[in-house]
Amino acid sequence: MDDDLGVQEDLRPPKGFALLAAIFEGGIAVVAVGVGWLLGRDPLETFRWTAADAGWGILATVPPLVGLWLCLKCPLRPIAELIRMVDRVLLPLFRRCRWTELAVICLLAGLGEEMLFRGIVQRVVAEWIGGQPGVWLGLAAAAVLFGLAHRLTSTYAVLAGIIGLYLGWIWLISGNLLVPIAVHSLYDFIALTYLLWFRESRATPH
Repeated sequence: MDDDLGVQEDLRPPKGFALLAAIFEGGIAVVAVGVGWLLGRDPLETFRWTAADAGWGILATVPPLVGLWLCLKCPLRPIAELIRMVDRVLLPLFRRCRWTELAVICLLAGLGEEMLFRGIVQRVVAEWIGGQPGVWLGLAAAAVLFGLAHRLTSTYAVLAGIIGLYLGWIWLISGNLLVPIAVHSLYDFIALTYLLWFRESRATPH
């Protein structure tokens, strides 16, 4: 089965997993800078710090969190299998992380991945094609690549692609890369914190 990945037991995180994860996510930012240098683009050119846009980023985290809640309640087989895979394969990797380590990993993930997929891919495709078609094709291209980069399963890739569309859309309407970075980082942190500690503690019999 495509979504099962042939995994039968929980994975044990490798020693120093938090550091490895942080290096990996931070490395994506380095890749974004390198690709941007080759293409003559600064992946952080549209980034600027404003309290208002940071606030919008916090508010814009609500829709994907609602989507997560709906997925957890969804009885459809592909979604249910995805949730079981996440519980069995993904969450065990983070189970020994402290909340501060999770926060750093999630911040680096939001920064690096948004620099690459929105700051480089979406922008460059839009500029190459030009006009309104370029805007929408850039959005679509970045979302598709974002989904493929998160292809733990085909279902996960589709859901990640939808999130990629959302992140690209809020970048377009805000004009500030800070907003999708904030959404991405905060969503990852809240989702992992909830799934690792609150949801599992409620499901564990006392």
